[in-house]
Amino acid sequence: MVLDPQVKVLLQQMEAAGAPPLESLPPVYARQAFQELEANSAEPQEPVAKAENRSIPGPSGDINVRAYTPEGAGPHPALVFYHGGGWVIGNLDTHDNVCRALTNLAKCVVISIDYRLAPEHKFPAAVDDCYASAQWIIEHPSEFNIDASKVAVGGDSAGGNLSAVICHLAKERGTLNLAHQLLFYPATDFTAETPSMRENAEGYFLTKGSMLYFRDHYLRTSEDAGNPLASPFLIDDLSELPSATVITAEYDPLRDEGKPMPIV
Repeated sequence: MVLDPQVKVLLQQMEAAGAPPLESLPPVYARQAFQELEANSAEPQEPVAKAENRSIPGPSGDINVRAYTPEGAGPHPALVFYHGGGWVIGNLDTHDNVCRALTNLAKCVVISIDYRLAPEHKFPAAVDDCYASAQWIIEHPSEFNIDASKVAVGGDSAGGNLSAVICHLAKERGTLNLAHQLLFYPATDFTAETPSMRENAEGYFLTKGSMLYFRDHYLRTSEDAGNPLASPFLIDDLSELPSATVITAEYDPLRDEGKPMPIV
């Protein structure tokens, strides 16, 4: 396929700007650079019926969330959204327009989760926050005017990874009834070098170098790479998981990691 013209222009603009590679920056500066990039490239804020910042209890203190509500009386279906950013960068603001678009397109409440980031909080801190937030939301549906029987999880890249992991844990623990998993170009396997990782290692914003940077900041040890809660592709039993929508991108190092995700 031919690279999308809008994406090509964006990549050319980024190259012309001469910004240093993400993996060359300490995490605090990488976060600032990513947030500035999103702010400069974002379209005008898409309106929703209501957007509200809140906090909910987590395993290590309160978790900040942002709830987006569509038009209508409700109770609404809901999507618990985990942002991408390699478990190291990204926040509620960098994915604000994505969540607004999903709210209007799916006509559901989208609850974006500001989980703890690495390297300050390494694996499995993000997993713990994401699971606890989904559980609390399902157990308190009136807080967000949602239907607890119609709650999905979803996210992009690292957020797709976390969504797949939470679905696995929900099945193993038997404590969450999730309706669906929405995975945008998910990262699913720290142990493999796929053809897409080699073919798209450079030139498309997310690089092989940045994925290694994220991996080294997120995981505690090299042994964590083989843990299914970090690499959900390694989960042996994919039966009885929620149905899934998996969206991949052609020119993306993570493209092939989205192929094995279950569509049940």
